[in-house]
Amino acid sequence: MIFSYLLGSIPTGYIVGALAGVDIRKVGSGNVGATNVARVVGKKRGLLTLIADVGKGFIPVFVAGRLGFSHTAVALVAILAFLGHLYPVFLKFQGGKGVATALGALLALAPMATVILMVVFALVVGSSRLVSLSSIVAALAAPITLWSLSYPPPVIATGVFFAVMITARHRDNIRRLFAGTEPRFGSRASSR
Repeated sequence: MIFSYLLGSIPTGYIVGALAGVDIRKVGSGNVGATNVARVVGKKRGLLTLIADVGKGFIPVFVAGRLGFSHTAVALVAILAFLGHLYPVFLKFQGGKGVATALGALLALAPMATVILMVVFALVVGSSRLVSLSSIVAALAAPITLWSLSYPPPVIATGVFFAVMITARHRDNIRRLFAGTEPRFGSRASSR
């Protein structure tokens, strides 16, 4: 569980931005996630950030499952990787929104449900080009999808936790969505 939190804490977006000569926390939305990295330093670096952030959630949960941990223990490993991304020890506990790390954790924890959630995300982002809206809709759909596919209660509870935290972390995006000022994917960010 300590390994899971520390792996989740690795600030991929910050590192990728720093290697490109940019403090990602000071440009665009200020978020260290893949969407801001893609807007600020390019889609390739954004994709690299996305893959690494998904890996931060997937690896510890997959390993815990292979070691034969109980559903509850594996769910806790998933939550700790997610919390590591949100509150990374390496960035004074100021992290990202957790969508990609939650995706990785759920991919290892509940692969069939995750495929459905990825389709939901893709449909919303394809029609709206709003990554934040797509993230919120997919997060809120997670507990319902997990429940409908009869996953164990600790896994469903993890989905509820992810949904609540991801929605809460998107509160500024929600305000911009209602105001009609939320940037669409593909737009370039400028410095604050």
